[in-house]
Amino acid sequence: MHFRNFDYIFGSLIACAVDSSVFSQPETRTRFEALFRTYDKDVTFQYFKSFKRIRINFSNPLSAADAKIRLHKTEFLGKELKLYFAQTLHIGNPHLAPPDPEKQFLISPPASPPVGWKQADDATPVINYDLLYAISKLGPGEKYELHAATDSTPSVVVHVCDSDEEEEEEEDAAKKPKPKIIQTRRPDYAPSY
Repeated sequence: MHFRNFDYIFGSLIACAVDSSVFSQPETRTRFEALFRTYDKDVTFQYFKSFKRIRINFSNPLSAADAKIRLHKTEFLGKELKLYFAQTLHIGNPHLAPPDPEKQFLISPPASPPVGWKQADDATPVINYDLLYAISKLGPGEKYELHAATDSTPSVVVHVCDSDEEEEEEEDAAKKPKPKIIQTRRPDYAPSY
């Protein structure tokens, strides 16, 4: 194996499929640690009981590689010990960068607007005279096809309602007298002493 360009990120191993007694019994733990102390005296261990994993940190990557080569898939307490190099993720800065200033303004507007900000005037509404003319030509009871049907789209047809019947119903309702509401009589008061 060629170790000339061996990076320090390979200085740790993760032990998987470890017997659960390693996490609870000190004697078993010392036996487990003794396996790795033969490769590096300054080795440290981190026990993750809920994941059933142990992180083994070596002082140099060569010791970690040697331990992985010799101990991977060996038997410990009746179980096959599996070792993997720990992967580290370097993002650069450990803190998240704040969003761009224009996005900050959209998330939560500041107490005062940013420098140079001007309120945009609303555009004047566009009046479509062709549409108004077409609507004025519509007569009651007629139907008009606005969009012809194609193979992939349906047609759009407008049916104009008769307004005479609705007006007559409103006039009839207005002519009927309102019913008189009779006030409910108050119950007799009987004091209870």
